[in-house]
Amino acid sequence: MNVNPETLRRELMERGLNRADLDPDPVRQFQSWYELAIAADLPEPNAFTLCTVAADGQPSARTVLLKLYDEHGFVFFTNYTSHKAREIAANPRVAMLFPWVALARQVQITGQAEHISTTESMRYFATRPRGSQIGAWASPQSQVIHSRALLEAKVAEMAKRFAQGEVPLPDFWGGYRIVPKTFEFWQGRENRLHDRFRYLQQAGGGWAIERLAP
Repeated sequence: MNVNPETLRRELMERGLNRADLDPDPVRQFQSWYELAIAADLPEPNAFTLCTVAADGQPSARTVLLKLYDEHGFVFFTNYTSHKAREIAANPRVAMLFPWVALARQVQITGQAEHISTTESMRYFATRPRGSQIGAWASPQSQVIHSRALLEAKVAEMAKRFAQGEVPLPDFWGGYRIVPKTFEFWQGRENRLHDRFRYLQQAGGGWAIERLAP
């Protein structure tokens, strides 16, 4: 599928987003937008901003990569001793934002982050390039280091340690699944009269959909 992002952006802004366009299932709706972002050859369409809040109420944000998603949630991977992991341990409520600016679209999802199983983490870790596997062992993520040379020395040490055979999954590294509570699909329009629709999870199952003012 050959898609010109600039042409597609204009078409999407002119067409807008209507309630009748939306899938009743927000995960399927996300999938359709995500697949279009991939087809438009956007750089790293799986990149999203992850927002967490510390125990003292201080928010923080960083860009991470979506690796898996299904009806159960959205999965990313990290060091379990990292800054984001410590904040999730204190407050598992998080927000994620996919900023597909080139298409005048964004998707915001809020929910609760939880550890995935070790088996799931092992399955994904085995697909990573060997250099990335070594890097996971070598980097004390989010901790203060005094020089890059020390980090590179640690990489060399880990490469030597695991020179033979497969690199095992570190016990301090793995995935989080964000179990969604709300979705918001935002379509840019002219004159800042954007189309916004929010999905709210219902207590008895299913999702309510409501239009928001831009």
